[in-house]
Amino acid sequence: MLGDVTPSLADAARRAARRTGTPLLLTDLPRLAADAAAVRAAFPDPWLRLYALKANGLPALTARLPALGFGATAVSAGELALAARAGFPPGQVALEGIGKGEAELRAVVRAARMGSPLLWTSLESAEEAAALARVAERAGVRCDVLVRVNPEVAPETHRGLAVGAVASKFGIPAEELPAVVEAGGGPDGPLRWRGIHLHVGSQLGAVDAWRSAFRLGLRLLALRRAGLPDFDTLDAGSGFPVAYGEPGSVPPLSAFAAVAAEELAGIAPDARPRRLAIEPGRAVVAASGWLVGRVLHVRERDPRLVVIDAGMTELIRPALYGAEHPIVALTSRGAPVPEGGGGEQVRTRVDGPVCESTDRLGEALLPPLVRGDLVAIGVAGAYGTAMASTYNGRPRPPEVGWDGSGLHLLRARGRRSALP
Repeated sequence: MLGDVTPSLADAARRAARRTGTPLLLTDLPRLAADAAAVRAAFPDPWLRLYALKANGLPALTARLPALGFGATAVSAGELALAARAGFPPGQVALEGIGKGEAELRAVVRAARMGSPLLWTSLESAEEAAALARVAERAGVRCDVLVRVNPEVAPETHRGLAVGAVASKFGIPAEELPAVVEAGGGPDGPLRWRGIHLHVGSQLGAVDAWRSAFRLGLRLLALRRAGLPDFDTLDAGSGFPVAYGEPGSVPPLSAFAAVAAEELAGIAPDARPRRLAIEPGRAVVAASGWLVGRVLHVRERDPRLVVIDAGMTELIRPALYGAEHPIVALTSRGAPVPEGGGGEQVRTRVDGPVCESTDRLGEALLPPLVRGDLVAIGVAGAYGTAMASTYNGRPRPPEVGWDGSGLHLLRARGRRSALP
C-alpha cells in the first residue's frame, strides 16, 4: 500500500539496515516490475516506452528494464554511458536535454559511424542543429533527429517542474521549426528529420495540458510532413504522476493514454504518426524506492522533532521543491513496529543531519521513537539517488534491492577516501 509498508518489506528494510548500516536506499523489485508493467499496459506496443534515466540511472537497477519492454532517454554523455552499462541497445536509446555540448554531439556521430546509431537526438535550437550537422557532415554520416517544441501550455504542476510553460528554457516555439531545419542543412542534409518531441512537465495533476501538447504535436507533424518525407514520429514525453500521498490523488496512466487515443481517433489512419513514444521515469521507479534512516535525536517539541541520519544529501526533493513523501517507522523503542502502527501515533517532524535548516524530510504520525530506531521515507526511487550529493562530506549511501525474499547489493556505500 502506498505510503505504508508491508510486513515483509519492513522486515527486509530492517535486515538491510543491519547488513549495510544506514542511511540506505532500498528498492522493492517486485513493485518496480509491477509499475513497469502498468506503463506497458497503458501504452502497449507499438508505443515506444523510453525510460528517463535522469529519474534513477543506477545500472544495476535499470538493467532490468530492457527485458520489461523499455528503451531509454539520456540527457548527457554520462547518461549514454549509463544506458550502455545497463544493457540498453543504442538503437533503443534517445539523446535529449538542453545542455548538449561537443562531447554529446561527438557521441551521437560516433555511434552512427560505428554502425550502431542512437534511436534519435532531440534538438533544442537552430544553433544545436547547425553544430550537430557540422560534426555529422565531417564524419560522413546521417543522424536521425527530432525537434523539441515548447508547447506553451500551463502545466498542472509545481512551477519548477513546468517545462512546457511559455517561459521555460526548453524547446523552441512552433514557428521556429523551419529555421531549425534550415540551420541543420535542410531536408537533404546530414540530419534526417524524424519528428517532434514534446514535454509538458513532471508530476502533472491533470491531463488538460498534456492533451493540448499532444494535439499541437500532431498538427505540426501534419503541416511539415510534405516537405520532410521522414517526419513520422511524435515523442509525447511524460509527466505521468505518482501518488506521494493518498492513492487516487493524481490522474492514472489510463487517463493520459485515453487522451492520446481520442486525439489519434480524429485523424485519418494514413495521416497518423508512424511512431509514437513516451518517456516515463518517475512512474516506473518512484514508488518502489525507500530511504531508510536511523534516529539520532528526539526533541519533545510541538510537533515532536526527530533527527535521523538520512537527509537532503540522499533525498533533496523536500528541500528543493517542498515535496511531501510518506514516512513510516520501522521500529519503535528498539522493537519492530507491528502491522497497523503500534503505540500512540504522534505528529512528528522528521529532519535530516545536514547542516542546513532546509534539511527537512516531512511530517507524519509516528509511534514513540528513541535513538537507534529506524524510519523509512517512501516513494523515494525517483530523483533520490540520481540527485544525491556528498555535501558535508557524506559518502553516497548503499543501495539494496529486495526481490520478495532475498536482498541484493546494487551499489556499495561510497568510500570516504573518494570524497573531494
